Amino acid sequence: MYRSNILVCGGTGCSSSNSELIIATLKEELAAQGLEKEVNVVRTGCFGLCALGPIMIVYPEGAFYSMVTPEDIPEIVEEHLLKGRIVKRLLYQETVAEDESVHSLTETQFYKKQVRIALRNCGVINPEVIEEYIAMDGYSALGKALTEMTPEEVIQVIKDSGLRGRGGGGFPTGVKWGLAAQNHADQKYVCCNADEGDPGAFMDRSVLEGDPHAVLEAMAIAGYAIGASQGYIYIRAEYPIAVNRLEIAIQQARELGLLGKDIFGTGFDFDIELRLGAGAFVCGEETSLIASIEGRRGEPKPRPPYPAVKGLFGKPTILNNVETYANIAQIILNGADWFKSIGTERSKGTKVFALGGKIKHTGLVEVPMGTTLREIVEEIGGGVSDGGKFKAAQTGGPSGGCIPAQFLDVEIDYDNLIEIGSMMGSGGLIVMDESTCMVDIAEFFLRFTVDESCGKCTACRVGTKRLLEILEKITSGRGERGDIERLEKLSYYIKENSLCALGQTAPNPILSTLKYFRDEYVAHVEEHRCPAGACKALTSYTIVAVDCRGCTLCARNCPVGAISGAVKEAHVIDQSKCIKCGVCMEKCKFDAIVKG
Repeated sequence: MYRSNILVCGGTGCSSSNSELIIATLKEELAAQGLEKEVNVVRTGCFGLCALGPIMIVYPEGAFYSMVTPEDIPEIVEEHLLKGRIVKRLLYQETVAEDESVHSLTETQFYKKQVRIALRNCGVINPEVIEEYIAMDGYSALGKALTEMTPEEVIQVIKDSGLRGRGGGGFPTGVKWGLAAQNHADQKYVCCNADEGDPGAFMDRSVLEGDPHAVLEAMAIAGYAIGASQGYIYIRAEYPIAVNRLEIAIQQARELGLLGKDIFGTGFDFDIELRLGAGAFVCGEETSLIASIEGRRGEPKPRPPYPAVKGLFGKPTILNNVETYANIAQIILNGADWFKSIGTERSKGTKVFALGGKIKHTGLVEVPMGTTLREIVEEIGGGVSDGGKFKAAQTGGPSGGCIPAQFLDVEIDYDNLIEIGSMMGSGGLIVMDESTCMVDIAEFFLRFTVDESCGKCTACRVGTKRLLEILEKITSGRGERGDIERLEKLSYYIKENSLCALGQTAPNPILSTLKYFRDEYVAHVEEHRCPAGACKALTSYTIVAVDCRGCTLCARNCPVGAISGAVKEAHVIDQSKCIKCGVCMEKCKFDAIVKG
């Protein structure tokens, strides 16, 4: 029995900040102090509060150490673990009360409004030890399904729960499973979409890194429900930690008889294999993903037939994403009524969001459907970073749209987001402040889509490139009257004529920014001005002569020598040389430089 347990984040974010070195240093220091048999070091998945990584939590005290470095380890071991004195300078300050006592992490603003279902074990267990998952009721749901429920009852519970697909489309999960179950075949398949490709999204990766068995168990339950004996997880090769932990988890489950032949002695056979993707965004579309698993080029096919009828290798197939599966076991264990008591009338349960952009607390959050954008940004996320003012939030990645400040109090669920011109998507949520140009944002996401288009249909292959050309023309100061109207007309054409969701949703960032920030487009086209000062071609820096003290600080820091002037005399910027980097404005102590 250990007297202390130290949980260290081993997710991608913290690993990139030397958490592996921290773990190694920690074990060395514990051995040097003779504490290796008294203190247990656990490598976990993501805790969620990525902005403060690397993260280390020491139990039973619950001391939450943030931004830990290898150099901090000797002090933590000696002071906290040897002498019993918490190192308060390294604590996450929101866990320190006014009386200097340390309170629970769940009492902090970041965590207290969260309800963790999909993320319930992330940051809690060692994802590479199956016994720790089992200790958290792992595989109990599979046992219950196989020994106490018929396949039809499993499907009915999922239907009754109201769980909708968390991959973006929001299709009812139980209905999808029911369709596949109705189609008789000698072989059926259960597939998992772990090809998370939206810029700024890392929810599925974190679940797989922190709780891989939750997905394996859910896929086995799905296999039992529809009559499938084989599953495939399609995961991008750029997720090496997630891939490694899945490989370990699959092997462990096979060794304990939780995957493979005659699971729980019920005669049910089910196994899972991994398929690595090359990072093509279009393979997030189900027919493209299926083609890639089959070894073909990842291109979409017209539907119907849908995969539930004719999917992988021409057989009935269900395909759900990681977060969807991460909810299944808890629904089976706790019942449909428990799950649908969380969320809104039309969107049940919780949703995981990856917070990024201009926000203080970047990271992963899981909140009940119906939580407002204001609660997520201002309360959980800590507000806009650097004292900025909220301008918009982008949800749904390249397929989504921008939500302006006027909708901060809208309850977030599938239908409400669509009504205001955005979409849930897989769960990326990028916060923007007033320094963000909305035309530039539309161009950024469209450029991504153009690069990721498979090129199969003309509307997407050619149409998105024409949209990008117009946007580039506008942001470079060459916009003309009629360009905005051409953007709109072409956007609607592409939405109506593209083969798959990649092309059908590609114009969404343009249409939503045109709807709510049309004045910025007009300023770019008619005034050749970027109101946010973000488009370099439309930005200029000018020195106000009466305010300039001639200190030469701006000239000495200009990287291209574009500023001239004598000491104690007003300086001038040569606009032909200026690269619009803004260094001069940052360095000026007298506010003599203006951006226009």
